[in-house]
Amino acid sequence: MGEGKYKTIALLNLGCKLNYAETSTYERDFVAAGLEVVPWSSKADIYLINTCSVTATADAKSRNLIRKVHRVNPGAVIVVTGCSAQLRRTEIEAIPGVDLVFGCDEKSFVVPDALRFCGITQVVNNHTNIFPAYSSGERTRSFLKVQDGCDNFCSYCTVPYARGRSRNVPVAECVANAGKIAAMGVKEIVLTGVNTGDFGRSTGESFLSLLQALNGVEGIERYRISSIEPNLLTEEIVDWIASGTKFQPHFHIPLQTGSDELLERMGRHYDTAFFARKLNYVRQAMEGPGKPMVFFGIDVMVGLPGETEDLFRQTVSFLESVRPSFIHVFPYSRRPGTPAARMDGQVPEAVKKERVEVLEALSSRLHSEFVKANRGIHEKVLFESTDRQGFMEGYTGNYIRIRRPYEEGLSGKIVDVTI
Repeated sequence: MGEGKYKTIALLNLGCKLNYAETSTYERDFVAAGLEVVPWSSKADIYLINTCSVTATADAKSRNLIRKVHRVNPGAVIVVTGCSAQLRRTEIEAIPGVDLVFGCDEKSFVVPDALRFCGITQVVNNHTNIFPAYSSGERTRSFLKVQDGCDNFCSYCTVPYARGRSRNVPVAECVANAGKIAAMGVKEIVLTGVNTGDFGRSTGESFLSLLQALNGVEGIERYRISSIEPNLLTEEIVDWIASGTKFQPHFHIPLQTGSDELLERMGRHYDTAFFARKLNYVRQAMEGPGKPMVFFGIDVMVGLPGETEDLFRQTVSFLESVRPSFIHVFPYSRRPGTPAARMDGQVPEAVKKERVEVLEALSSRLHSEFVKANRGIHEKVLFESTDRQGFMEGYTGNYIRIRRPYEEGLSGKIVDVTI
């Protein structure tokens, strides 16, 4: 148990899988220091809140959560980190109850400084400009942080300001962390980062060298790449994955819009023709008779300033032509300080909502068609341990969710199935 009056901690996470991996790492370190993790409603002695700032709504949720835990226990120590803490530091420091705030380049200070503030222990801090992290909250998969930050500065995005410039965890440390994950009995790792394919920016290594090194980690049977820019998913990487590796036929690739005019306005590094060629190349390299189809999840933003109805329809038409398996749709959020916030042609919220609904309906149809097209294919499923009213679920390599009667012996195991 913790020393003195500080014995318990509650950790709250908002936002992406990268935040989740970081919060999980903070949790392991706090537990190692003797603190007991409790639910946030249990009047914890310490609260750590990992915030998100991807939209104005996320910023508001972050601030509201801080106020909520302060009401639960006004005497608690409140520690805040994450993207909102970086971008809205002054506002967050002014919220009653907040004791410590850590920005994007201070994450390695979070645990030692919080412990020192509480008088629990003196910790030697080895500060680096990137905070290595991995999640440990699930038995079947773990999210391994390999990269952070972004140098792209797209016109609508605050991530480079919130997360800093592109940098990465060295290959050797990524491999070591993957070994720790394997030692927990986890079979699948999802590689996470802000701009994952930009790996190597700070160490001079390459993303392909990382993939090849991780492929040799014993105990890990499957890998997924959480998100990768289309221009960074090179033919060399695709050919290597297709040659027979632990990396699954599942890619999450940001598109953002199917309009070349808007792609240029966003400051993206490709056009729709390039994007379509990339998906086609992957399919040709990895699909074939008797093989599962490649799952493509695609990010699409609606309502960027200047998005007319005609330009939106171009996006719909382009998505129909490239046929992703899933579309992650989100409305443009006007972020102060970005070039897009100053652009003419801001789209009304009601119009954004209608366009989100159109693309969500398209995503549902395309996903159903993808699943149907895989019927009869032999695949492998990693089943999860949760008993869902007598059933258990898991994902195939190409990310189709499979449901079957619960059988405890299959939990955390990879099983051959016919879709």
